[in-house]
Amino acid sequence: MKHFRRVSVFLLAVALLCALLPALAAGPESHTTTVLFTHDLHSHFLPQPDGKGGQSGGYARLKTALDRERAVHPDALTLDGGDFSIGSLIQTLYTTQGAELRTMGALGYDAATVGNHEFDHKGTGFAAMLNAVAASGDPAPALLMANYKPANDNPDKLDIQRAMAAYNVRDYMLLERGGITYGIFGLMGVDSHACAPSSGFALGDMVSNAQRCVDALEEQGAQFIICLSHSGTNEKKKLSEDEQLAEKVRGIDLIVSGHTHTTLEEPILAGDTYIVSAGPYCGNLGSITLSWGEEGNKTLTDYHLTPIDETLPEDGEITAMVERWKRLVGGTYLGRYGLTYDEVLTRTDFDLPTPESGVQNGNSLGELVADAFLWAAQNLEANAPDVPTVTVTADGVLRAPLAEGEITTSMAFDVLSMGVGSDGTSGFPLVGVYLTGKELKAAAEVDASVTPLMPAAQLHMAGMDYSFNTHRMFFNRVTEALLVEPDLDRDLGGGLWPIEDDRLYRVVTGMYSAQMLSTVQSKSFGLLSLEPKLADGSPVTDFEACILRDENGNEIKEWYALAAYLQSFGEEGVPSRYGRPNGDGRKDVSHSWNPVELVKNPNWITGVTLTVLAVVVVLVIFLLRWLHSARRRRRYGKKKNL
Repeated sequence: MKHFRRVSVFLLAVALLCALLPALAAGPESHTTTVLFTHDLHSHFLPQPDGKGGQSGGYARLKTALDRERAVHPDALTLDGGDFSIGSLIQTLYTTQGAELRTMGALGYDAATVGNHEFDHKGTGFAAMLNAVAASGDPAPALLMANYKPANDNPDKLDIQRAMAAYNVRDYMLLERGGITYGIFGLMGVDSHACAPSSGFALGDMVSNAQRCVDALEEQGAQFIICLSHSGTNEKKKLSEDEQLAEKVRGIDLIVSGHTHTTLEEPILAGDTYIVSAGPYCGNLGSITLSWGEEGNKTLTDYHLTPIDETLPEDGEITAMVERWKRLVGGTYLGRYGLTYDEVLTRTDFDLPTPESGVQNGNSLGELVADAFLWAAQNLEANAPDVPTVTVTADGVLRAPLAEGEITTSMAFDVLSMGVGSDGTSGFPLVGVYLTGKELKAAAEVDASVTPLMPAAQLHMAGMDYSFNTHRMFFNRVTEALLVEPDLDRDLGGGLWPIEDDRLYRVVTGMYSAQMLSTVQSKSFGLLSLEPKLADGSPVTDFEACILRDENGNEIKEWYALAAYLQSFGEEGVPSRYGRPNGDGRKDVSHSWNPVELVKNPNWITGVTLTVLAVVVVLVIFLLRWLHSARRRRRYGKKKNL
């Protein structure tokens, strides 16, 4: 009996050991996390032409992609990296309906952070949007902002804080999903804040605030920490804010990176932190799956981007929601223009693409927009002054292309969808200021010399032709600038006039571009200066006083100038002169190394540089000859007397 008990105890011990072996072999507990992510959606509720005969984006198709991913990963988180607003006509409901966040709630987003474009309607507009969403009672994602708060000197600070409290905007959150406690926080980047000059918010240090959030979340039991950052990455490490963040802050497992519109085909691993980006405009849904242990090690299990295109069916519930937003836009914002959302303005037999970033050249879309501004100043503005006028637009405000086929109201709006006017409604207004002829030539020099440093600053003009060589000295690249007679047919020649340095010329552009004119001096290291003036030559102190208005006193919006100009083409469609990919020749860009072309018509900058170079060459020659003589003296020395 005693022997039997010993055998029984032994067998029981063996059985218990066998039961424990799998757990012992597995080591510390392991987990799997899947995050579905977007950023820079920019109100792209509806599909857009992709320039290749297909379509891209649309929230009804995004919902289908999300549902498919969730079927495979039921515990997946859905997150957004900011700039969910500004980019289509539905953004006109931003302050009254909060359509973006309410639709994201219907899509099942768990959390988002803010981007600079959430403040295009200023801090008060942001607050109105939050109040509208809170009052609706509709589901909406948590909004996380750890380092972006109303500035102390903001007169609307208390109202904004109340709106943020009503929505429950917070620095960070804990989220339980699939047995895992996630810690999530949101950040605004340095460049992003610089792109929101009218926000009325103050930017806190990214690194210290991020570490504060990580420490607090860990203390409260977070096992996996995610940062939603509207900062971005860059091929140049020193400009890659999110990579720097990952290297300086301990404990971030994943960064969803927005702002720079980057599409990462593979995640960036910076230290122990994965950084992901899916690209802008709802073009892709990103998905990353990581296996990880409590000790902090992570293994990338899967990463892929799902194109949101015409191959995906549209979800019926989201389709109905978007259609409701469209009807509201038609009954509110568009009513004053006598237009409807899908109204056909004209057609085009060719694509009009947005300018290629960093490539200095003419662009047909940019020239079409500049011509539209000139047409609006001549045909829509009440009491327009009869003076030589030049119109300007920039790459940075051209937000969407126009594809071959019918052009609708919403497509025209998409091209120039940024900003808000003094009337509180979406869309930057046109403004008219004055520059001297010398400053007008300097504006062409901005295009020639500043664009390599700031691609978004590339300019497209109407009313002025100019030429420059990209290999000439910086700030002396323009070789010729001439005024153009209105309605000039360049193919027939003629109608070009010299610019007088001391004469005032009217310049019409969008509000954002006008405000940027005064920054030229800092961007050109003090070598160029543009001071917007009134007709009497006095400096502009309030750009709102320079807004172009129609006969009813309404602001002439950038987008409406384009829409009305397109509508003027009627059934004949967009003229063929806009079908040239590099423009019609009004901006002549040379890349020649011809020595004569490189040094002709030098200004003082080139003159000083050439003088210094000549002095250096003479000194080098003198030094070489002196060294040669010195070596000869050392080699032969003086002859001794015999």
